[in-house]
Amino acid sequence: MNYAYLLLCADDSIYAGWTNDLQKRLHAHNEGHGAKYTRGRRPVRLVYAEAFATKEEAQRRECQFKKLRRAQRLSLVRAGQNDPHTRALIEAANAAEQE
Repeated sequence: MNYAYLLLCADDSIYAGWTNDLQKRLHAHNEGHGAKYTRGRRPVRLVYAEAFATKEEAQRRECQFKKLRRAQRLSLVRAGQNDPHTRALIEAANAAEQE
């Protein structure tokens, strides 16, 4: 499974990315081994994610995320909180990171 995701950084910015292992990537971001952008903005927290069958689909969605204004990204985050599947995915990844 591949994912496009949004992270809330410590400076309140929102980072968009994609991965094939959400928990591993979240851990890498928080350890300073993720994207250069997030290294100085730790800790980060997963706030939104979408699952895709192929990496190409996830990468396309990541590009769409990056073109969105902050308000539009926040709308996605709010919508994800109301979707049980999305909320479960986010909570599982964040819980694993807390361990």
